[in-house]
Amino acid sequence: MPPTPPVPGPTRPSEVVNEEIRALVVRAGGWLYGASRRRYEVLVEEWTVAVAAERCEVVEAA
Repeated sequence: MPPTPPVPGPTRPSEVVNEEIRALVVRAGGWLYGASRRRYEVLVEEWTVAVAAERCEVVEAA
């Protein structure tokens, strides 16, 4: 089953998503299986989008 796509709406800051990823990995003891692995994959995709959005904002502001 493919990962659930992130809910459309405002992009959360990459540092917020990164903290959620770190917490997930710590809770899982570093081993991601099943639902925790799927959640990790969704969060990594969300983090990637957030980083790209932040980079665009920096370029536009410059």
